[in-house]
Amino acid sequence: MASKATLQLQFLTDLNKKVHITIQNPKIPVDPQAVKQAMDLMVQRNIFAFPQGQLVKSIGANLVQTDTSSVG
Repeated sequence: MASKATLQLQFLTDLNKKVHITIQNPKIPVDPQAVKQAMDLMVQRNIFAFPQGQLVKSIGANLVQTDTSSVG
């Protein structure tokens, strides 16, 4: 069985749209406080440009873990 993890960061833009940034293979265990600080820094420094607008607020983050098994 193969396992895969991604960290999905969720933000709100100045156009009131939701934007997601996905990080492949995050360090496990994920430190929620470090993630929040990094997300807030991304908003403050305005380091990403999106067609949906400028980041204005971090909404949350999800750790998504997927297990894949061969069935035959």
